[in-house]
Amino acid sequence: MGNLIAFFKENQLEAGCDEAGRGCLAGPVVAASVILNPNNFIEGLNDSKKLSEKIRSQLKFKIESNVLAHAIGIVDEKGIDQINILNASFKAMHLAVDGLNVKPEFLLIDGNRFRKYPEIDHACIIKGDSKYQAIAAASILAKTHRDDIMEQLHEEYPMYNWKKNKGYPTNDHREAIKKYGVTPYHRLTFRLLPDKPLFEESDFT
Repeated sequence: MGNLIAFFKENQLEAGCDEAGRGCLAGPVVAASVILNPNNFIEGLNDSKKLSEKIRSQLKFKIESNVLAHAIGIVDEKGIDQINILNASFKAMHLAVDGLNVKPEFLLIDGNRFRKYPEIDHACIIKGDSKYQAIAAASILAKTHRDDIMEQLHEEYPMYNWKKNKGYPTNDHREAIKKYGVTPYHRLTFRLLPDKPLFEESDFT
């Protein structure tokens, strides 16, 4: 965890960007953008998927307290159905960059595709959340923020067990869709009940 890269280019104000919830059947896609403070090293940054929920929560507080700037962007399930999940992911990242109170000079994007943000260059980094500190920090904020949203929605629709599966296509989630149908938070353009074998929750946590 300590070997993540601190910057793409030295002496450049860089924002790491990542999203969470792209593969879910319900709820929003949530993106985060983070500009690290070079004078405040945050111990333990890593790809959010490699961290426990407890560690992610602890790091969320450290990130929000120690970085130069951070912001969240959200596109809800209706927006996803309107423009598709790839475009919604790009839009959420753009919204996160919009929300930064410090304008970055460069964007580090997790993944292999991105729609250019106006007047700011970027680099797409495959598996960037396990390579660059700023992207790792963004992945943690995106994941924890989205998990909080799904836990709130769980209170409204507890039969789908979103508190545990966070809207991912797990067996219990799909069985609930079979039994109860869809909610206003389901993504209707997704194959909610495909014919292929169901995923296990361990594939997504």
